[in-house]
Amino acid sequence: MAETKIISKKTFSPQQEFEMMKLVLDKFLWIGAAIVLYGFYLMAVKTDVVDSLLMIAAGAIVFIIFIVLLVRDYEWAKKSRK
Repeated sequence: MAETKIISKKTFSPQQEFEMMKLVLDKFLWIGAAIVLYGFYLMAVKTDVVDSLLMIAAGAIVFIIFIVLLVRDYEWAKKSRK
């Protein structure tokens, strides 16, 4: 019979988890800021305001996702400390 190996799951320290989450959230923040700035650029250069407002709204949605992830991670970290 074949032997089965039990693979243990690697656990990270709270500091390592914080550093990984910081990298992920940092990307969301940069992407959201870039989209909003591109929307403002379109507003300044083009006469079509609808396209630029849609880009700004898309950036705002990315910022909302950023906030949701941040709150969810904070609540998860607070719960795991107890």
